[in-house]
Amino acid sequence: METVNILTIMSIAFLGSFGHCIGMCGGIVLAYSTIKIEPKSSKVSQSVAHLLYSFGRVLTYSILGAMFGALGGVVTFSNNANGALLIFAGIAMVLAGLSLMGKIKFLTLIEHSFSSSTLYKNAFKKVLNSKSNLSFFVLGMLNGLLPCGFVYFFAITAASTADPVYGALVMAIFGISTIPAMFGLGFLASLTSATSFRNMMMSLASIAVVLYGVYTIYNGYDYITNPQKSLTECHT
Repeated sequence: METVNILTIMSIAFLGSFGHCIGMCGGIVLAYSTIKIEPKSSKVSQSVAHLLYSFGRVLTYSILGAMFGALGGVVTFSNNANGALLIFAGIAMVLAGLSLMGKIKFLTLIEHSFSSSTLYKNAFKKVLNSKSNLSFFVLGMLNGLLPCGFVYFFAITAASTADPVYGALVMAIFGISTIPAMFGLGFLASLTSATSFRNMMMSLASIAVVLYGVYTIYNGYDYITNPQKSLTECHT
């Protein structure tokens, strides 16, 4: 993967984590911080709990990334097919960015998750009430399955790599880049109330998503019009 693309993915995820992720998952972090972590426990113990939760999310995202990358690879059997996939992914990214801005309801329309199922709810409740270190990791894995616009954007990005390894890497980078915000939230509840700051970060991330979508569309066009371009080249 190109360095510029890795940095772009990291930047979008980092900015979005302070805008979108805190708003979406902040309640869960505050809930497990209150229910599962003893107030008198050491900072080291609390830090381990928060990191285990985040690593659980990263693992789920990586698995999803591998799945979407493999799915993208199924349809890339020629330069035209690979270019079409990138163009489609780029358009979806632009729509996702506009949806994150609140301009359209694209992400709401495609939102789907089994998080509302009885099985998921029971598992979530059981893990939330457990205080073992493993339960923090499992809770993070379950959290990674919740419907989230940013997850959708990076899943689209993973699919555009047309490779399960690169797809997993994209989603892993996304998850790791959100750790600072979610880790800090575990100690600083005031982050959830900093509405103006969160809105500013969300706006910056949304603009970056749209621009990255346009860049991906250009790459798709370049793939189709440049027969010499290798099918194994990664553009995400």
